[in-house]
Amino acid sequence: MYGKAFLSALLLSSLLLPIRGQQTQPAPSPAPQRTPPAADEQDVVRITTNLVQVDAVVTKDGKQVTDLSAEDFDLFEDGKPQKITHFSYVSNVPSANPTQTAAPPLKKDAIAAPVAPAFARPNDVRRTMALVIDDLGMSFESVSRVRKQARKFIDEKLQPNDLVAIIRTGGEVGALQQFTTDKRMLYNAIDHLRWHPCSRAGLYVFAPAGSTATPGDAPCGGTRNIRDTLRSLKFIVQGMRELPGRKSLVLFSDQLPIETQEPGTTNSQVQDQNNTSAIDTGDADFGNDTTTYLGQLQKVAELAIRASVVIYAVDSRGLAYTGLTAADRFSGNARAVTRQINSIMSSRSFAMIANREGSELIAKQTGGFLIRNSNDFGLDRIADDQRGYYLLGYRPNDETFNKQFHPITLKVKRHGLTVRTRDGFFGISEEAARAKELTPENQFKKALMSPFGANDIALRLTTMFTNFADTGSMLRSLIYINAKDLTFVDEPDKGHKATFDLGIILFGDNGQVRSQQSRVVTLSLHDQIYERAVRNGIVYTLNTPIKQSGAFQFRVALKDQNSSRIGSAGEFVQIPNIDNGRLALSGLVLFKEAKIASQDQNSTSGGPAQEKPPDDDLSSGPAVRQFRTGANLLFACSIYNPQLDQTTHLPQLTTQTRIFREGKLVFTGNSTPIDVAAQSDLKHIPSIGRLQLGPEFLPGDYVLQIVVTDNLGKQKQNIISQWVDFEVVK
Repeated sequence: MYGKAFLSALLLSSLLLPIRGQQTQPAPSPAPQRTPPAADEQDVVRITTNLVQVDAVVTKDGKQVTDLSAEDFDLFEDGKPQKITHFSYVSNVPSANPTQTAAPPLKKDAIAAPVAPAFARPNDVRRTMALVIDDLGMSFESVSRVRKQARKFIDEKLQPNDLVAIIRTGGEVGALQQFTTDKRMLYNAIDHLRWHPCSRAGLYVFAPAGSTATPGDAPCGGTRNIRDTLRSLKFIVQGMRELPGRKSLVLFSDQLPIETQEPGTTNSQVQDQNNTSAIDTGDADFGNDTTTYLGQLQKVAELAIRASVVIYAVDSRGLAYTGLTAADRFSGNARAVTRQINSIMSSRSFAMIANREGSELIAKQTGGFLIRNSNDFGLDRIADDQRGYYLLGYRPNDETFNKQFHPITLKVKRHGLTVRTRDGFFGISEEAARAKELTPENQFKKALMSPFGANDIALRLTTMFTNFADTGSMLRSLIYINAKDLTFVDEPDKGHKATFDLGIILFGDNGQVRSQQSRVVTLSLHDQIYERAVRNGIVYTLNTPIKQSGAFQFRVALKDQNSSRIGSAGEFVQIPNIDNGRLALSGLVLFKEAKIASQDQNSTSGGPAQEKPPDDDLSSGPAVRQFRTGANLLFACSIYNPQLDQTTHLPQLTTQTRIFREGKLVFTGNSTPIDVAAQSDLKHIPSIGRLQLGPEFLPGDYVLQIVVTDNLGKQKQNIISQWVDFEVVK
């Protein structure tokens, strides 16, 4: 049995040491973190000079039909039949896994400790979805409905390998960096949804008759911020183009009209003012008041088509009542009141239809649909619609690429079926529309932003929160680098030098940048250290001071100066508010226990036992966490702000260990009290545990969860947990 001082030293060496430029770590090359298939290997919508490929969904009575062949379809461009040369059905339904049991949904303020999520491989992403909350066009009444239904959707409809983002149009829109497979990040985004004081929809779906305030009275509100919504949609769609495969955008909005209209103005009159064939397919100026809303909406739809994004629109007003309510006030004689009643009811009926026409337009043009008059927002139908899709391709002719709009018509021959696809496309090939080659600087920036990033250099990121009484909160990050991917240059002194740029960025709620830094790192290695680094990899350690609490994304990118190759990685981190006095935990560090060599029985030396050198055949440190069956593991964290007994002035804490595999609980340890008698700082208490991986731990991905209970704490605030993933290898 090892003493507390020895175990504390191991913990400190892994978590609390000052920053070091580099350290060698005995580790084989692990699989790169968050590495998707290459974009050109994905099934995507394409518009090229030798192939036009479109996607389609076929349903019968609302259920998808998946057994059709190319002969079951007729495809037309500009009304002319096209020969289908490419055909396939792409399923987004994961293969059945009888051994996998999904963890129950997390419950906010639950007394029981939450179940740690299972580790998901980014390569297995099935669906990519952006839930876009148009808080610039949503009433106070609607926000609570959206929050409730979005949380229900995450609870019930999200598959383990879905890549999802929740984005507000009224915030600092950062699209790419918000996509995640981590439900904790999505729940946090939902919990932070608030009514926007600049919303053009105001407080109510329909303001009471006789009230003086209208949505347009707000200095920052009114119909002019429709352009801000459209600008946000454009930015999100363009960001989603960087993600592989077919994507979907679910837009929740109370108010997105085709045009600001008065009763009596028809949609055809509005559309006659716009020449859809002359829409600029480049980067249109959405701030130009001469561009109508219709033109801007069609621009969003065109960008979505080229980005393989299907838009689903949800009227977040739900099943709104357009009649009179007790809050309505009228004045005047009977005739005047009658006119007011007729006017307000006509106005509400008109607004109910007109304010969703813009959402319906972009949904229809991109192959989606509008959900209206539904308080559950039809999210089940939207989820079912993404179970799969057909891809149909044909060879275009020279007239296709004349920069005009080309309608697409798709018919299914089998009786009783309904087919949906995109309305068409503009005749500009992807080759002509493709952006210029990114500069090295922009490639580096893109790697920092994208959830998939870059994988020319294999990185693995482990980020842990910790707090000190004297210096405050900090993120300790361990960056594993596959040194084989770096270009080392031989030096005259027989050393080996590699230099790389390191970018570090911290994103807060809704994707805004909270912290950003960059540095140049030079490694000069000699002899055995160099050989060991190339064989096992390198762990670069850095500290990032944190002044704020909340949910963050921590991302790093590395560019080798000699080869210009780039690698990146990112993690979601939750920073507790230590100052509020509530129970909190640091990050959880996990590593293989170092073996202590037994003293020779004939030795007369009274010196301490010597630590056995670490094995070189396994990355068993806290940065990579790959272990073999039979390994002895140490794990440690710090407990903050436990309540103290009024008599003994000591806390009463217990810990419990849980291990999950593929979302299924496979091990539960006993609740063990924490001995705090020797602790001097009762606001920062270390907790250290030991675990042996028995033969029942077969190779695979696991999650270790530590549950801490404060027996003196308030109910709903006395249980907290922390987790870390690891892998058992052969």
